[in-house]
Amino acid sequence: MHKGVILLAGPTASGKSAVAIALAQQLEGVGGGVIINADSMQVYEELEIITAQPSPAEKKQVPHKLYGVLSGAERCSVARWRDMAVAEIEAAHKLGQWPILVGGTGLYFKVLQEGIAEVPQIPQSVTDDMAAHFAAIGADAFYAELAGRDPEGAAKVGATDTQRVLRLAAVLASTGKTLGTWQAEASREGGLDLPMIRLALLPPRDQVYARCDARLEEMFAGGAQAEVRALLALDLDPTLPIMKAVGVPEISQFQAGLMERETALAAAQQSTRRYAKRQMTWIRNQMKDWNIVTEQDSERKLAEIFAFVRHSVLTEKV
Repeated sequence: MHKGVILLAGPTASGKSAVAIALAQQLEGVGGGVIINADSMQVYEELEIITAQPSPAEKKQVPHKLYGVLSGAERCSVARWRDMAVAEIEAAHKLGQWPILVGGTGLYFKVLQEGIAEVPQIPQSVTDDMAAHFAAIGADAFYAELAGRDPEGAAKVGATDTQRVLRLAAVLASTGKTLGTWQAEASREGGLDLPMIRLALLPPRDQVYARCDARLEEMFAGGAQAEVRALLALDLDPTLPIMKAVGVPEISQFQAGLMERETALAAAQQSTRRYAKRQMTWIRNQMKDWNIVTEQDSERKLAEIFAFVRHSVLTEKV
């Protein structure tokens, strides 16, 4: 029985889901494929539309795992996702299936391959203190304080990534060392010691941007507004990851009367394009040894991917 894993990365709106389904169906003769989510926002059940999770029809075609499995009231750390993903990979192997991990969260793929640097457990009291201080002085002042003490870490995560900003501050407050220092000094554990087929979709930037814009228009016209309204009704902590999902802040401001519809749509489209750009930069910089698929034509793209996977399977590379 094989123990291989297929990793399929790509920016938002690059067509990953369709490729993953087609790939899983191509593997039916050798056990079939099961698609496992590797996107940090698609784990949440409240944002099926906003995060572009696979549709019910798509889920009927091929088994899908780790989509909408957590409440938005929870935080899904990298380590937690890694543990859930490993469990699904092991379950797929027991059934003779091919695990196909699909998503745009580059860090998830990194820890799956390399493991996670050991960092001391941060007391909940420290985490709570940081959150309270954040709420008291505001995001800008909190980020400025962090940048003064951990400029490298602050620059890396950016001012708008509240969860990671709070994490950096908590590590520093609890241990006296920056997270970057801990990661540089500590050994890594938990990387998968399994053969992997690694594929990354990297379509032309203008094509990705156009699809991002079109997708946001469809979401605004569809159920995205109702989805965000229901999310806001839960009155969740505004620092939770789900509250920062692309599209949520913009639709929230529109519903609060702080933005016109078209202004909110344009802002959400811009946020999505920026997110896609960061994902594409990660692929270029962090996935240089992956099989990068840049072909724009979908049929040729699929043919290239299938040929690569079949060659790997038949030559027992996985």
